[in-house]
Amino acid sequence: MTRKLLVIVAALTTLGAACGPEPVSGEKTGTGLDALFDPDKLVIINNNGDRHEFDVYIAANYQQQRRGLMFVRDLPETSGMLFVYERAGMHSMWMKNTYIPLDIIFARADGTVSSVIHDTEPLSLESLGSIEPVSYVLELNAGTARRYGIGRRSRLIWEPD
Repeated sequence: MTRKLLVIVAALTTLGAACGPEPVSGEKTGTGLDALFDPDKLVIINNNGDRHEFDVYIAANYQQQRRGLMFVRDLPETSGMLFVYERAGMHSMWMKNTYIPLDIIFARADGTVSSVIHDTEPLSLESLGSIEPVSYVLELNAGTARRYGIGRRSRLIWEPD
């Protein structure tokens, strides 16, 4: 191949990658989210002291956090994505390329819930942010926070492997 052709091929490859990944299912099938994120367990102690366990995908680095649940078409009821930040900050999310409505739960470094945004609008570009510096953001299917009683007095318990 000539140098000019190699440059064109490299540019087209980069352009294709920039267009975004293919839509994936949230099911733990060995494809889709499993190929991009490490799965783990998260326990939530709700406002009444009830304990609920969730299967979560961990978004711990910039690339994973940028991707999030974009392009996911379905997510099992007790599954979600936990965004883990190195330091607390005013973190915000948006629903660009996110096809399912979500509940977004913002939590402090000790796991206590700071705030919850219920039933987000799919595909929206609105910025949905924390009300104070947080270290964790948990995304669950819309309605899950209300159904399980997750609110400001709840606590996330995650013990990374």
